[in-house]
Amino acid sequence: MHIETPNRSRVDTPILRRIQSRLRVLFPRRQLPVEHSRRLKQQMHDFSGGGVALFWQRQGIYAGAGFLCGFYYSWPLAALCYLLIQVADIFDSVICHSVINRTDHSLRHSHKLLKRLFASNAISAASIATFTLLLARLEGPGEHFTSLFFLFAAGLFAAVNNHQLKQVLALRLITYGALFIYIPASDILAESAPFTSKLWLHFATSLFVLYFVLECSTIFLRMYQRTLDQMDELRSERDKARESYEIKSQFVSVVSHELRTPLTSITGSLTLLRETNLSKDPEKSDRMLDIAHKNSKRLSKLINDLLDIQKMEARKMVYHFAPVDLGQLLNDAAQSITPYADQYEIVVRTAPPPYPLTIRADHERLMQVLDNLLSNAVKFSHQGGYVELTARLVDGCAMLEVRDYGVGIPETERHMVFGKFTQVDNTDCRNFDGSGLGLSIARQIIEDHGASVDFDSSLGEGTRFYVVFPLCDTEENISIELPTS
Repeated sequence: MHIETPNRSRVDTPILRRIQSRLRVLFPRRQLPVEHSRRLKQQMHDFSGGGVALFWQRQGIYAGAGFLCGFYYSWPLAALCYLLIQVADIFDSVICHSVINRTDHSLRHSHKLLKRLFASNAISAASIATFTLLLARLEGPGEHFTSLFFLFAAGLFAAVNNHQLKQVLALRLITYGALFIYIPASDILAESAPFTSKLWLHFATSLFVLYFVLECSTIFLRMYQRTLDQMDELRSERDKARESYEIKSQFVSVVSHELRTPLTSITGSLTLLRETNLSKDPEKSDRMLDIAHKNSKRLSKLINDLLDIQKMEARKMVYHFAPVDLGQLLNDAAQSITPYADQYEIVVRTAPPPYPLTIRADHERLMQVLDNLLSNAVKFSHQGGYVELTARLVDGCAMLEVRDYGVGIPETERHMVFGKFTQVDNTDCRNFDGSGLGLSIARQIIEDHGASVDFDSSLGEGTRFYVVFPLCDTEENISIELPTS
């Protein structure tokens, strides 16, 4: 909505409008958020480091300005102002050293130091403004070349060297800018100068020079902000590289462990079968063959998981969709997992829906999902316990649930559940085998079916995984290739 405001008596020139625009760019009205504490610390350190490095350069400038003022105008005024500026500059240097040598890096302490920097620079800007104002009074109307040039130099120095902190830069530019306008404007008022007077020319020239200082401030500020953004990008890329390296290391560790164990068993079994006459002990022979067979299946599952991950990342996973009855799916999944559950003395209890529930899905892929969910439930259950597999209608959607009453998942490790090559029990001496790929694959398959998966867990009480599917309204079989999202 645009609201017209009444006309007011004001000076509206293109230069003033450009100055106002630059001020909005330089100093937007916003607070420093907590998440930018690291950047604030960097800005304060850069600002303070520059202030300390330029100490002797400022001393030379102050000494030169004081000498010119004393030689051509008044030695007492020059000495007084020089002393005032020195006190302010020393105080500012002390604060800069305290920022550089800080030991407390908290955000609260950063804000505390920022206030001190603001106060010290306010005193410094006020002392310089006082010196130039008194010098302008000595010069007289229309003779302000020296005082205005000193202000211009101070503003340009601030634009070049104080751009790290917007608050301090704004303080100095506003102080010098106000005085830059006040000095020629006060001459116009004192002399009641007409528009044809050169005093108005001096005023317009002051506006032009002030705009130039603001333009320089904008350039240096943007350059510094761009540098900080590039540093943040470099840090982000560095963190991503470290994360990728850690994932790679974890991948090598997990896969080597999961490959080495079954391969060792298979190699040992086959070596015994080849080098030992087992005809006299057929039971031992059968046992060796059974060990080799089980570990071959384990090795095959790991390789299949790795291939599935590769297909999903390459968006080449193929699904054959058709109507699937959830009651029959539950029975197939329970029968498939029962031999594995028997090893842990776990009973798989099923609760099929009281009426047919049909979804459109890939039956084999859903069996893979339930196999992963059920095997995890069995693996993390207490010996002699049971696992529940149910299906029901919830808010017009079909819901599959796999519930165990085992160790549970800590809330602090919730983010690891669906990760690749990660397990909740992710230590060097794990109590549970697995590559850490099963749940990641299961979630991707479920999402490719247009469904969702989540879980609830209580540490020491068990975990419930649930998958929500849209119901199927047709019975036509469809076989398509669906790219993973």
